[in-house]
Amino acid sequence: MNLVICEKPSVAMSIAKVIGATGRQNGYYEGGGYIVSWCVGHLIQMASPSAYDEKYSKWKLEDLPIIPKQYKYEVVKATRGQFNTLKKLMNTKEIEEVINACDAGREGELIFRLVYEQASCKKNIKRLWISSMEDVAIKEGFKQLKDGKEYEALYQSALARSKADWLVGMNMSRLYSLIYNQNYSVGRVQTPTLAMIVKRDDEITAFKKEKYYTGELYFTGFTLSTDRIDSLEIVEDLVNVVGNKIVVRNVEKKEKLTKPDLPFDLTTLQRECNKYFGFSAKQTLDYAQSLYEKKMITYPRTDSRYLSEDMIINTLNNILGKNDFDTERIKVIFNSTKVTDHHAIIPTVSSLNEDMSTIPESERKIYNLILNKLHASAGYPLIENITKIVAVYESQGDVFEFKASGKVITGEGFTKYLKQYGSKKNEDILLPDLNVGDVLEIKDKEIKEKYTTPPKHFTEDTLLKAMETAGNDALEKGAEVERRGLGTPATRAGIIENLISKDFIERDKKNLIATKKGKALIEIVEDNFKSDKTTAKWEIKLSEIALGKSSNEAFLSGIETEIKETIAKYQGR
Repeated sequence: MNLVICEKPSVAMSIAKVIGATGRQNGYYEGGGYIVSWCVGHLIQMASPSAYDEKYSKWKLEDLPIIPKQYKYEVVKATRGQFNTLKKLMNTKEIEEVINACDAGREGELIFRLVYEQASCKKNIKRLWISSMEDVAIKEGFKQLKDGKEYEALYQSALARSKADWLVGMNMSRLYSLIYNQNYSVGRVQTPTLAMIVKRDDEITAFKKEKYYTGELYFTGFTLSTDRIDSLEIVEDLVNVVGNKIVVRNVEKKEKLTKPDLPFDLTTLQRECNKYFGFSAKQTLDYAQSLYEKKMITYPRTDSRYLSEDMIINTLNNILGKNDFDTERIKVIFNSTKVTDHHAIIPTVSSLNEDMSTIPESERKIYNLILNKLHASAGYPLIENITKIVAVYESQGDVFEFKASGKVITGEGFTKYLKQYGSKKNEDILLPDLNVGDVLEIKDKEIKEKYTTPPKHFTEDTLLKAMETAGNDALEKGAEVERRGLGTPATRAGIIENLISKDFIERDKKNLIATKKGKALIEIVEDNFKSDKTTAKWEIKLSEIALGKSSNEAFLSGIETEIKETIAKYQGR
């Protein structure tokens, strides 16, 4: 028999049904030559410092840094029973091979391997790597099981990530807590994320609004305006000296094509769900995971926004269906070279026949957005006729311009699939048909007093975008965009929730704002441990480890050196 280990009980149930393991036992399913069991998230965790030496149970500056030669792991107490079930099954003589069916990604690989190692299992490993929980995808996945050795580099990357988080968390949290007599938590990714929020809040606090003016000329049906003018005297003189008429100096007309967006990866799905529905990043991930386990959508924890070329026929025939699509966009969307571990998030074929009334409203909103996004992505461009009018007033050699911009949508293209989510940008702005040299009769004039506006607080939408692109300017050209930034699509929601739970940030309606405790921490942490550039570079190195281009030893050695040097500064005081 073969043992299949899934990440969650719900996934185990779905897989067991497909492969014929229908006999329910205590902690597993059995049948059809398989035993299907499950983890409950992480069953194994990294041991606390006191497991290495009892002296670490008390926090002392002289005991830092804590850098293990060999890392220790322990079974999570709350789920020890399920681990014991897996350990027994893994080492049963009847089991020939162990199939890793945990989520197909870095964390899923780590969850399985830590259980495998802790159970001292020596059985051959096979890997189930699928992007959909549909029956047909599961069946196909079992026909094409991979050798577990192919994912050794991914496991090493996951190990390096977890050790780096442990090293930074255990050492830097103790350091700053001891020095400043405050319970601080420092994290490899969470602290640079907090630093971005603090910086934005500081910019808003320090912002001083500046007054400026525009001159407005009113005509029948439209308005011409100047650019920003800082002097009231100048704008008053200008508006006063302009008579009752003004001459059109320039009329520019052009057709503008706006191509549709690509299908969703997790981060863009979270951002749009925050913008449209007010969902937090964690809520979106939870709802999407539920849809995935219901076989409604493909694997959500993806960082790719493309589909593989072998999906073209199935997607066109069975999902896009009778809706018109742009063949040029199909060439862009279906690009196997742009697909990383998983392709973009799309609906499954079987979901189109589901009774949507049985799906919770929150999940239904996300499902419909994913479906509409796919249709939009394959749609035609938005076509707009853009008109710009410039009228001028000349005085003593100076030329003052009054401008207006208009647009008329002549082809709604992909936007027809996204109308329900609302956009004032897609409304027509009509201007009269004018020509150069036309003399316009001014109906009224006005000076408008305006103020510059401060930056906006981060929302989860804008913070996720900032996390995704953080540190990019410090990276070498050619690095994969999907691998840049703070954290990964799968971990960013957890980072935000962690910052909230530790009272470093708080939600104010849609805004995320740093607390006094959060600001205090960022003031004291060394630049290396709060810089988005540092963490983005680390994420690139983790990606290189996963690709077999680098070693976790070299990566961890660099972090260990930074930790030692930082602690030494304080110990030497």
